[in-house]
Amino acid sequence: MDASPPADALTLDQLRLFLAVVDAGSFSAAARGLHRAQSAVSYGIANLEAQLGVSLFDRATRTPKLTPPGEELAAEARSVCAQVDRLKARALGITQGVEPRLAIAVEHLFPLPALVSALVEFRDHFPTVSLTLYTEGLGAVGELVLRRTCSVGIGPLVPHLPETIERKPLASVTMVHVAAPTHPLARHRGPLPSTLLNEYVQIILADRSQLTENYEVGVYSGRTWRVLDLTAKHALLRAGLGWGGMPVHVVADDLVRKRLVRLRLEETGMSSLEVMLFSMHRVAEPPGPAAQWLLERLGKGCDGKAHAPRPKA
Repeated sequence: MDASPPADALTLDQLRLFLAVVDAGSFSAAARGLHRAQSAVSYGIANLEAQLGVSLFDRATRTPKLTPPGEELAAEARSVCAQVDRLKARALGITQGVEPRLAIAVEHLFPLPALVSALVEFRDHFPTVSLTLYTEGLGAVGELVLRRTCSVGIGPLVPHLPETIERKPLASVTMVHVAAPTHPLARHRGPLPSTLLNEYVQIILADRSQLTENYEVGVYSGRTWRVLDLTAKHALLRAGLGWGGMPVHVVADDLVRKRLVRLRLEETGMSSLEVMLFSMHRVAEPPGPAAQWLLERLGKGCDGKAHAPRPKA
């Protein structure tokens, strides 16, 4: 009579034991990592092989190696364990009121490394939350929040943003005006007068929102080229096709390597300026736990990354 346990007696602990041996490279290393006796680990694997009806490891060598079926089943075991972990995380999220989905709009100027770093941590803290990320400029961030496309946003204050949108200061980004070293403005000594700036194309970010239609800030030239993203603007500036403002954290290396030079405008009297970015949400719909966590992490992550060191002259 076959005394083998039924296949449906398979447990999650057995799968995790199997993966522990795979990851550790040996039964003894897995036993140490799990604080179990090596005999218990060996028995557990043998029991699992009996239940599955296949040999998972080739024991002919000093160090056990996965058999071809073992390699396939290791991938399946990882998938099963990951699904169980997501199930447990989702259950925890339900009890804590964590939102299942989150849509957030972030201004182009926000430091990308800080954003990516925060999202890596967000994935680990909230593995079951589905995220949609919009990167926009000027009034488009507030408009996405206003229209309920996004529950939260990070952007500048703009006209016509209604009082139904609550905003709080989150981060400050340092902006500088730059041009390629071959550009005529780069060869001008002293602050640049508005009459001179007006002679050359200024490259600016286009505002796709109806909320701030025809609203312009920081435009000093009657000749403009409009682009839809910061990457394109950066490339055009480096190519010498115009001049314009850029976040210093984006162009710091260009300034050091002389691919771009800093311009000083007579009208502002400064070679840099600070742009404050605000977190935004609808007053009647405050951020949930996941959104609140992400906003706080983004604010902390931006500190020190939005301001790059001033390049040497």
